[in-house]
Parts: sequence; structure tokens; C-alpha cells
Amino acid sequence: MLNDDALLNIFELYPLDILDSYHDILSQPNWDAARWWYKLAQVCRRWRYLILLSPVRLGLHLVCTYDTPVADMLEHSPPLPIIVNYLDEDRETTAGDEEAILLALQYHDRVRRIGLRMPVTNLLKPIMAMDEQFPVLEHLFIWPPSEGDMTLMLPTKFQAPVLRQLSLTYVSLPMGSPLLTVATGLTYLELWNMPPAAFFPPSYLATRLSSMTQLESLSIGFTSPISTHDVESRPLHIPVPLITLPNLRLYFFRGTGAYLDGFLTQIRTPLLQALQLQLFNQLTFTIPHLIQFLGAADNVRFNSVRLIFFQEEVMLSASRREGDRVDPFVVVIRCRHIDWQVSAAAQIFNLLVPVLSVVEVLVLGYEEHDLSLELDDEVDRAQWRELLRPLNSVRTLHVAGGLIKDLARSLQSENEEPPLELLPELDGLVYYKEGDPTDAFTSFINTRQIAGRSVTAFHSPPSPSSWL
Repeated sequence: MLNDDALLNIFELYPLDILDSYHDILSQPNWDAARWWYKLAQVCRRWRYLILLSPVRLGLHLVCTYDTPVADMLEHSPPLPIIVNYLDEDRETTAGDEEAILLALQYHDRVRRIGLRMPVTNLLKPIMAMDEQFPVLEHLFIWPPSEGDMTLMLPTKFQAPVLRQLSLTYVSLPMGSPLLTVATGLTYLELWNMPPAAFFPPSYLATRLSSMTQLESLSIGFTSPISTHDVESRPLHIPVPLITLPNLRLYFFRGTGAYLDGFLTQIRTPLLQALQLQLFNQLTFTIPHLIQFLGAADNVRFNSVRLIFFQEEVMLSASRREGDRVDPFVVVIRCRHIDWQVSAAAQIFNLLVPVLSVVEVLVLGYEEHDLSLELDDEVDRAQWRELLRPLNSVRTLHVAGGLIKDLARSLQSENEEPPLELLPELDGLVYYKEGDPTDAFTSFINTRQIAGRSVTAFHSPPSPSSWL
């Protein structure tokens, strides 16, 4: 009973929620949902005619994916844009799937999305087949589960001038590749788990990003630190004009502090909402431009800080308010023994004194360490005090049971130490321990009482959700 215009309006509204999910870069793309129109086109001849007559308006695509007769589909379907979707981590590609991928990539002038998650050996032929220009390609995700024994690299001639999202893990770009120079419309760029052989200096990256004014999310990560020889032969700090990324909101990084600092000196990000860092363990962390970079990003402000000591790493995360989908600032440092973790965290805290001085809630969490059975886990008291010293505005402190002994000893003033030197505004202490808590903090609380600053202690049974 509905006329053609009414039907088309209904068809046009039907996939809106699906299209929105495509651009959610923080979750798995649901590209299979682009087949929404298949069943509607089979309802009757009239519906099929209307749908196929409006491919652009309805955003029609052909989806090449697991167990799909791709050859028959491409031969008997209209010349619609193609989605190559093999991103399911729970499925393995068959020999038939690999043939289908190669066939679909031959239509390089129609391929709009490419998503490949499969072992490195299975990716060799598809990547070689991409040695072409893909004029309508908007999304390229290549995610092998691990690096394997070989280094994957995109072909030198591969170009995608309208690319909007590029995500590569264990896959590198050839030095001098025109891809990043031409794809100026990128909104999402991820080059993650790059091997040392794919190293490029921060200045090279900054130069390539200078024309990407629409970039919203940037992820750069290496699999391991570059050697001293590599740093000396390819200097990190090469003067380039300061560039502004006016729309960048998310920046994720894994590497050394020196590389990070070299990059931060060259960019401005006025709308940055989240900075998340994974740093390789070092004796000293020298990132002098980190606080300057955060200070220039007006949207990065912290109300609470969590410092969690895991078995393999220590994680500092800061948030503005409860319910933030992404913490605005995270630093993860890979190291095992807890005294190394406290030392590393103390260095990061002291790099961030101006930012941390307004934090009101501090959460100290702890997971059991295997090394506690082999080494003395009693952390040096001076390291704890160095860690806590920048936190002058903290009013509430949450402490996991495994840290109570060391923290209580570190908070207690000795000799000529002022009683309010650490956490001078503290008035609430919550600690998580099975059974009745010990009197570990009694001396600290009494000292504060004498100094005119009362601290109320609360005991709670341990619950990981309380501090993670």
C-alpha cells in the first residue's frame, strides 16, 4: 500500500544503527551487518527493484566473508562497493576463503573496506595483491595474532587516497611510502606492534601527520625498545615546524620515554581527551615535555588517580569523573618486582606534579606477585614517600591489603620529618583486608590528630572492583 518514496524512506532508516557502529573505533567492527538489505531484496520483485535502483542512497555493499560463495556473488550481482571482512578472531580462514579474498581484491576500484585477521603466513598473498591503487578504500584493518617469524610490510605502490581508518598490527609501512602523504582524510591511524626494523624517528611521523587535519585517534606502538645504536644512527630529535592536530582526541603510545618526548615536542593537540601510554621499563624516565603537553590540552583534567600494581606491570590511570568511557590519562610500565614498580611510578608522579597537585582521590591497588616468594618485597620507604609527595590535595586514600604494611610504615613520620609532609589534606583512609584490620595505621592517625588534621579510617573486605 505504500508508495515507492515511503518504502525507500523506511529502507533508508533501517540500517542507521548499523552504520553508526562502523565508526566505533573502540570495539570490533560489525561489517557483516552491511548485508542488511539481502533479505529485503528477496521479499518481492518490487522491493528488489527499489533497493537496487538506489545503491548510493541506501549504502549498499557486497560482503565477502567466511563461507561465502564470493565468485558467484561477484559474477551475478550489480557492481556494488565491496567489503572484505575476515576479522573474526574465533574463526579460521580456509583455503576457499583465501581464494575468495584474492578474487575480491582484484576489484580494487570497488573495494571500500578490508579487514583481515589471520596468521602472518596467510596474509602474504593478500598483502602482495594490494600492490595497486584502491581509489574508494576507506577502511583497512590488518591484524595478525602475532608477529611470527617474518616482518609484513605493505607494498610500496599501495595507495588509498580516500582512506579514513588505517589499523595495522605487526605490519609496517615502507619508508617513503606515499600512503600517509596522500591519505590526508584519515580520522583513525593505528600503527601498533611495529618491529624494530620498522623504526622511524618522531620527526618523520610528525611530518606525515601535518596534513591530517581530520585525525581523531592516533596509536603508535613498537614491539620492543630500539637499541642504543639505532638511536644514535637515527637521531630522535630532528627540528621540524610545530604542527597542530586540531581534531585529535585520543593518543595511544607504546615505546620509550625518549621517543615519546621527541614526538610531543613537535605536536599540539588542543582537543585531546585521552592520552594512554605504555612505556618500556627503564632505570630513569626522562620525559620533560610531558607535563607541558598535558598543560596545553585544556580537556585533560584529573580528579582521581588509581595506581595498580599487577604481576607484570604497574598502571597509573587518572580520570575526571565516574563513568568516563576512556580514562583521560593512563601510563603502563612493564616491570615485575614491586620495588621497581614503585620507583617507576614515583618518577612518573614527579613528572606530573602540576597536574597531580589537584587530585582528591588516590586508589592504591595490588595483585599478588609471584616474585614475593623469591625476593624481599619490602619496598624502600623513601620510594613510597617520593611517590606520595606530589599529591598535596588528596582527601581520600584507598589501599589494598597487600600494600598496607609498606604504606603504613612509609606514612609514619620519622626523626625531623614534618607530620604533614605527605598527603596534608587527607581526612579519609579506606583499606581492604580480610577479617579485622590490624592497627597498622594507628600511629599515623594519632600523629595526624596531634598535628590538628584528623583522619578517619574505614575497613572493607577486599574486592577487586573497589580499586581496579
